[in-house]
Amino acid sequence: MSLQTHLSQLARKHEALEREIHEAIHSPSANDLRIAELKRRKLQLKDSMNRLKTDSLH
Repeated sequence: MSLQTHLSQLARKHEALEREIHEAIHSPSANDLRIAELKRRKLQLKDSMNRLKTDSLH
C-alpha cells in the first residue's frame, strides 16, 4: 500500500469519527465516556497521519 493510499484511509477514518462525535454530542442520551473515547481515537489517527507525513519527509 502506498503512503498516499494509507494517508487517505486514515483521513476517511478521521472524518468518520468526527461525524460520529458530532452525532454523539447532539444525542439526547450523550455518553461522556463514549465521546471521550471517540475523541481519543480521532486524536490517535491524527497523530498517526502526522507521523507518516513527517517520516516521509526524511
